[in-house]
Formats: sequence, C-alpha cells, structure tokens
Amino acid sequence: MLRVNKVDEWLRREPPRPDLSTQGDCVIVRAAHADFGLTSGVTKRSAGAQGLRMHLVMVPPGSRGMPHFHPEHETAIYTVSGQTEIWHGEGLVKRTVVHAGDFLYIPPGIPHLPVNRGDVTAVAVVARTDTAETDNRVVVELPRHLASLLSLPVAVQDLTRKPASASRGGGPRFPLV
Repeated sequence: MLRVNKVDEWLRREPPRPDLSTQGDCVIVRAAHADFGLTSGVTKRSAGAQGLRMHLVMVPPGSRGMPHFHPEHETAIYTVSGQTEIWHGEGLVKRTVVHAGDFLYIPPGIPHLPVNRGDVTAVAVVARTDTAETDNRVVVELPRHLASLLSLPVAVQDLTRKPASASRGGGPRFPLV
C-alpha cells in the first residue's frame, strides 16, 4: 500500500524514460522508478503509448479535486482503496460514491469532481484516451449547491488559471499539475 507521507517525494521525481528500442514489444514501467504522481505510469513519454495513458491518483482524506471535464477523452477509473464521492453531470448535480473494487467510466465532456470525505487516502488507477503526460482538461466553477466543499483543501490544482462556467462549454484548458 502507498504511504501518504511519500506523496510529495513521488510527485517530485522525474518519470522514467525507457529505451524503447531494447524493450521489445512490451514496456514495463517499474513502480520503483515511477513517481506515482499524475505524470507517472503508462504515457507516450514513459512507454511510447499511442492511444491511452494510465496512472495512479491519490485523494487524501478530507480533500477534493477541481471540478473539471476532459472534452475529447474517455476516462476509466478503478478504485484500489478508500472511497470517493463523485459529483458529475451538467451542473454537477449527480452524486455517486465509488468504493474500493469499483470501476467508473466517464465519457468525454462530462464534468466531474472527486471528493474524499473519508479518513483514508483514496487510491485509484486512471486510464484515459490521452497519451500526453500533461492532462488537457477544462476546469469549471463549483456550483452553489456544492459551496460547502470550498472548506475542503484541493488535493491537486493549477493556481495560475481561472475556472470556466459550470457547464461543458468553453474555458481555459491547462495541464493537470
């Protein structure tokens, strides 16, 4: 199991760069060499992936992500441990609780927001049809009915951008930090 106190260390590590010419037809990205951040795992850069990216996401207890959507990419999530409350859909009005062992599919363009109200770090494996190591996503405003979530710290964010409106409409795209 991943230790929470290692998160900062893992996020700062440089992702591995395998020599694809000597790896044959399969590429292994070893856990010992991965940074377990949002750029770790299988990417175009780390493994030469052509159609997907797979990485770990950790949401510490009592924190949340930024409400966002991926306009052009499908996302599939497998929850390894913990549980996460997912607010999703237009205006983030639908709520689904995802437990360890659950799979979640998010179509392109669907706004979503992970929230961990539990007392353990939620760990999930995320696969997306985007091979880039920087995640193209559109951040949306937190709707009024979720204003109480403003008191929770954001587990991951880019403070240099302002959110778009709470719909699937336009807005700034920026890399996931």
